[in-house]
Amino acid sequence: MSRDDSLIGSAPAFLDLIDQVSRAAPLDRPLLVIGERGTGKELIAARLHFLSNRWDKAYQKLNCAALPETLLESELFGYEPGAFTGAAKRRAGRFEAAHEGTLFLDEIGNMSLNAQEKLLRVIEYGEFERVGGTETQQVDVRVIGATNIDLPSAADNGKFRHDLLDRLAFDVLTIPPLRARPEDIPELAEHFGRSMAHECEWPTFPGFTGRAMDQLVSYDWPGNIRELKNVIERAVYSAWDGEDPIDAIVFDPFKSPFRPRGTTSAVGSSKTSIQTERSVDISATHPASNGERALRDGITTLGDGGSVDYRAAVAAAERDILEAALKACRYNQRAAADRLGLSYDQLRHAMKKHGLTGPSEAA
Repeated sequence: MSRDDSLIGSAPAFLDLIDQVSRAAPLDRPLLVIGERGTGKELIAARLHFLSNRWDKAYQKLNCAALPETLLESELFGYEPGAFTGAAKRRAGRFEAAHEGTLFLDEIGNMSLNAQEKLLRVIEYGEFERVGGTETQQVDVRVIGATNIDLPSAADNGKFRHDLLDRLAFDVLTIPPLRARPEDIPELAEHFGRSMAHECEWPTFPGFTGRAMDQLVSYDWPGNIRELKNVIERAVYSAWDGEDPIDAIVFDPFKSPFRPRGTTSAVGSSKTSIQTERSVDISATHPASNGERALRDGITTLGDGGSVDYRAAVAAAERDILEAALKACRYNQRAAADRLGLSYDQLRHAMKKHGLTGPSEAA
């Protein structure tokens, strides 16, 4: 494996996972690796293989979501001549190629029920037929599956076979997301930063400023380690010379005043409009909120000739917007500020003004 394929971290949750991998690897049983996108499921699967007794045999990988059902079965089990149009000669599949080794099936939750039935037979009995063939093939393959969906729920909904799930789940290794191991972010950032600095031919890597590192640690990382790697490499490449510690961190490379706009949700004026996909839906998070009622009642009262406490009504609406943004971003204050088009300091000032505290920004 390359240098960037190293599994890095010292957080308790991560070390528990690595210990579980080390204990499960030598056992010749199928396994499941579960984790969000970008957490490193493929790296864990590779570690399971290379720590096993099959380490010197074939290691095959296949993404089950990348192929339609018919092609997936042909790729897994091979095919005989004439099995379909264009099948001029026999072709071995991944199971035959992985004989006595390991087959890693990524996105296994996307496999069709028909393919799942054939996979169960291979795992259970070590046999299958090529597509278009009748001769039974015998193989000895360890299967490692990976997915980012909840397989028990998929099985309950009829989208995944319960018997296959039972067979695969000898043990389930669940990878903690990066937000659950914030103490590993500085080490990972330095690792990816040094690697990119070397690629940019910098004589040394100057590291990050305290402000930049605070931003990295407080960010929620929905794309996990893959996203962190992209953000760090972008920051290094954008710094040009590498003489000073890196201070500028860009989390959203699409953020631009010239970005094509879809439907927008205006707050006050078009200058403060937020793109629909990043807007905060207050009606969903605070239905019939105090601020909405205050504004609606105030408008009705004015129309009837009455008077309204303008400052109180606007303050209630402002507080609702802040609460909705914080809740939508799981109280990550930097993410909430970004959604509202505010700086971090402006958001903190607004929260203080309305007496909002809530969980910490790194929650």
